[in-house]
Amino acid sequence: MKILMVTSETVPFSKSGGLADVVGALSGALASNNEVSILMPLYGSINADLFNEEGECGIRMLNRTEKVAILSRKIENVTYLGLSHPLYTQRQGIYGDTSFAPYSDNFYRYALMCKAAVAIADEKKMDILHCHDWTAGLACYLASEKKLKCRTVFTIHNLAYMGEFPRYDALCAAFRPTENMLSGYGLSKCINMLKTGVEYADAITTVSPTYAAEIQTREQGCGIEDLLRSRSSSLYGIINGIDTQEWNPACDSFFKDHFSIDDLSGKTRLKERAQIQFGLDIEPEKPLIAMISRLAEQKGFGPLLEGSPCALEQILSSNNCQFIIIGTGDKRYETKLKDIAMKYRNISVNIVFSQALSHLVEAASDFFLMPSKYEPCGLNQMYSLRYGTLPIAHRTGGLNDTIHDISEGTDKADGFLFDNVYSDEIVNAVNRAVDFYCNDKTGMKACIINGMKEDFSWTKSAQQYEEIYRKTLGGNQL
Repeated sequence: MKILMVTSETVPFSKSGGLADVVGALSGALASNNEVSILMPLYGSINADLFNEEGECGIRMLNRTEKVAILSRKIENVTYLGLSHPLYTQRQGIYGDTSFAPYSDNFYRYALMCKAAVAIADEKKMDILHCHDWTAGLACYLASEKKLKCRTVFTIHNLAYMGEFPRYDALCAAFRPTENMLSGYGLSKCINMLKTGVEYADAITTVSPTYAAEIQTREQGCGIEDLLRSRSSSLYGIINGIDTQEWNPACDSFFKDHFSIDDLSGKTRLKERAQIQFGLDIEPEKPLIAMISRLAEQKGFGPLLEGSPCALEQILSSNNCQFIIIGTGDKRYETKLKDIAMKYRNISVNIVFSQALSHLVEAASDFFLMPSKYEPCGLNQMYSLRYGTLPIAHRTGGLNDTIHDISEGTDKADGFLFDNVYSDEIVNAVNRAVDFYCNDKTGMKACIINGMKEDFSWTKSAQQYEEIYRKTLGGNQL
């Protein structure tokens, strides 16, 4: 099959979050059996000299034709097609100069990308046009309107980011929005790019089976749950994979004390190293709990830090465990964490983003806390399991699909799940994990081995996407 991925970001060229990792890794896995190209904007942060000139296309907008240069570069088996236009190349950011200041013309920018994507898919006779998240949603509509022979697949990576813009923006990009493309009521109606993708795609995927069910509910449907339920026969949940070369405790490039299922001694040494490096007492008998996260409400920092004493303080006050927290985000959470770190010696708070520290702490810790309010897929729980670090997590989205709770027995269990993101449930879940660590060493080791045996490579996920492509091309439903 000839597959064209359409995305606003992809490794190794641009990244603001997990979307970039997923597109790059999935494309690489699919390329072993298919002809895969990725269409992406060439932002100013990308070195265009690394690409070859391929051609140019004229994209009709309201009162002008925008000339967009198409550059290409092949890495291994994937062809990266870069769109060169001043709206991309003259700006360093992806969606804005900062994450808090999006560009005012983002609708125009990504409408341009979507129109280019459909033109390229048509010219190159693609079989599948795979559109990722809100920025690519309009491409599904355009492919339908132009009656392209290729079929469209739309992937929702996070429903909360919908790409809503004034209808005036659509007119400037030469769109006449249909009712299906709009959300809201009365004069407040706006064009919704993600909803457009859901309305017009031949198949819809999201990043875990549980999340596929959750977004059809009022609680997590972001106002389009009725639409998603109406399309449930074409909606599939597929768990993301991870890069098993980068995240491999047997050869991780960020530390030297490697370990494996057959020899966990390196993990013990890494725990001591982390305790020293992060200013904690060297106490091997106490469990080390990690959090590596964006400090945001969605990630559960509200119920973790609100109240006095808050849930985190209740956990720390017993002094039967240690904590390392790494992340940046909401200033009120940063401040609260710093205040807590001043009061308790069994926690290290690090307001920083560091890939090296993330690898070290994932490997050194005994548990990894993820009290996310919602988590479409999640990656950290998979990194943790691969590194023999048991997740303590809210039973939601991909966390529910990838973690086996201790209640399933030590022949299968590899983590601890709780049902609601309430302060007391977080405290109780951590206490359960700490008690298990202290009182069942044999069971603890069995759970570690269970997690490390899990296969989180992209191979299985890519096969599921291929099956959806084939069925969509055949006009059949799975």
